[in-house]
Amino acid sequence: MENSGAARAPWHLWVVGVLTLIWNAFGAYDYSMTQMRNEEYLGQAAEGAGVPLQVMLDYFTNFPVWADAAWALGVWGAVAGSALLLIRNRFAYHAFLVSLLGLAGTTVFTLKSDIPAELDNSFTWIFTAVIWATIIALAYYARRMTARGVLK
Repeated sequence: MENSGAARAPWHLWVVGVLTLIWNAFGAYDYSMTQMRNEEYLGQAAEGAGVPLQVMLDYFTNFPVWADAAWALGVWGAVAGSALLLIRNRFAYHAFLVSLLGLAGTTVFTLKSDIPAELDNSFTWIFTAVIWATIIALAYYARRMTARGVLK
């Protein structure tokens, strides 16, 4: 049997990979339902946020193409990064960097856009901060796992 030279995967790689893939899959589901303008899904989100469905639809329907593209990079980069962690691929780090780039674009858009007052609340900004912290931590983690020879 030939030794590939890859370090043994630590138990936490599987925990981080699975949990973040689930977390990022929720983001992908949200992105997909929003892009498809799924009124049932958006209606539940609007109700949870205490805003009329039309406010939610109007806001997301008016995203410029570049903001939609940034959102896609953020979401799908994160999903890819988590999947790449699980297959122990060093490009997980790069996928998380793509996700950070998309998140930066989305955050800039949110800061500069005419966000409805009902959606401009502390929950929105706390959740955005949690996403930033998660993706930064994942990029750092992937970089460390690559340096240790766990990701090839």
